[in-house]
Amino acid sequence: MPTIPYYDWIAHHAGRRPGKLALHDLQTRRKFTYAELDARTDRLAAALAARGIGKGDRVALLAPNCTEYFELQFACGRLGAIMLPLNWRLAVPELEYILGDSTPSLLIHDRSFATQAAALSPHRLEIDHDTPGGIADSAYERALAEAPPAPPPAALSHDDIAMVMYTSGTTGHPKGAIITHGMVFWNCVNLGIPALITPETVQLVVLPLFHTGGLNCYANPVLHAGGSLLIMRAFDPGQALDCLSDPALGITHFFAVPAPYQFMMQHPKFQSADLSRLRIAGVGGAPCALSILETWTGRGVPLVQGWGMTETSPAGTMLDASDAIRKLGSAGKAMMHTAIRIVGDDGRDVAPGAIGELLIKGPNITPGYWNRPDATAKSFTDGWLHTGDAARQDEEGFVYIVDRWKDMYISGGENVYPAEVENVLFQLPQVADAAIIGVPNERWGEVGLAVIVRKPDQALEEGDVIRHCLGKLAKFKVPQAVAFVDVLPRNATGKVLKRELRVQFVGANAPAIT
Repeated sequence: MPTIPYYDWIAHHAGRRPGKLALHDLQTRRKFTYAELDARTDRLAAALAARGIGKGDRVALLAPNCTEYFELQFACGRLGAIMLPLNWRLAVPELEYILGDSTPSLLIHDRSFATQAAALSPHRLEIDHDTPGGIADSAYERALAEAPPAPPPAALSHDDIAMVMYTSGTTGHPKGAIITHGMVFWNCVNLGIPALITPETVQLVVLPLFHTGGLNCYANPVLHAGGSLLIMRAFDPGQALDCLSDPALGITHFFAVPAPYQFMMQHPKFQSADLSRLRIAGVGGAPCALSILETWTGRGVPLVQGWGMTETSPAGTMLDASDAIRKLGSAGKAMMHTAIRIVGDDGRDVAPGAIGELLIKGPNITPGYWNRPDATAKSFTDGWLHTGDAARQDEEGFVYIVDRWKDMYISGGENVYPAEVENVLFQLPQVADAAIIGVPNERWGEVGLAVIVRKPDQALEEGDVIRHCLGKLAKFKVPQAVAFVDVLPRNATGKVLKRELRVQFVGANAPAIT
């Protein structure tokens, strides 16, 4: 069967709507129309080609959120090169592993990461967003200005690799998920329709663009449709609320993991913010506490939940806006061009209501991992990707993500899913943040430890927490102990790093709870 050819969205919109705003960088205040983005993309492709970069070569990017992410993505597309977005929160040894595994020909980096970049690669191109006059005079801008004519676009299909995104590496070394041009396209189709994305869409982008959530929910679908992106360099809850309230910006779409929504609703500006222009506020990446969903719904903004992962490009399921209140807490149903199953340990589909592992299949699914045929083979059964997420379906087919399999713990032979307990903890008005982990116990095998951040000037003791849970949960789910901390460790997208909590509280020297 012939493969579907790759088409250039930016070139298309430059011809159809050249004066339409494509990108607005809120940090530098630079704005680019589709015609300007097309021209800059062409010059970057030419500059990369002049450095010998062509089809299959990797180009890495180490930078905070900025418009250059999209220039590089589409410049690589024109050359058939492969974009390699790097997590800027990683330490140099962690980045060295990724670069050693992916062997990029060039590292483009922001000046703020110059020290790390110098330790990582001899072949560098620097962006400067912070020095007065630095933007125009950076090595990156000079390369664009001095670029020769661009070569003809590479002949590509949807099966060609667009980028490699390295997973967060919860155990061992991170794996590079292969992202094809077809995966990016099918995500735009799958996600763009239920998210009501049109050429009139204006999205505020706050998640890190090195992450699939930042790049593809809904940024790439918005560009695919010819809409506009407002890019925030780093998330700030007050600034985000100001942007959402500003009628001159006209923001219609927003997407985040639960933490930014939580931080915004705890901000003093939340109750007075004008959220009336939001058509879609999407949430995914982790189970969302009901208190967050209910608080935003109370402000007239039902949060539309979805589920996905890097390997699914990322949209796997989504809740239609019309069902957001009726099916509060659900991640919706499978995307149009995607199939899902929920299976038990025997590999057979479970009955409605039963919990099993979510499997997924479709043209939006990764073909595998870079340089890791072993990991690829272990991740698939008959073409179905094992997601590692525990889920259930109701009688109407709506999916509920219960938790990560790896976060589940077994207490006295009973499975405990931390997200369910965390929902109960967030009902306490004194709680600013909370997480549950399983810790060793001599009698029950494992029991729950609640790790809680109190709101400022709020009194809350261990006994208060346990008494609250006893009235709302089966006894085996009630945490046996509570630890109070100043802040929970989170990754760059806002997910709680439970592995760090386990190291802190269940390390080699940590006593078991008896």
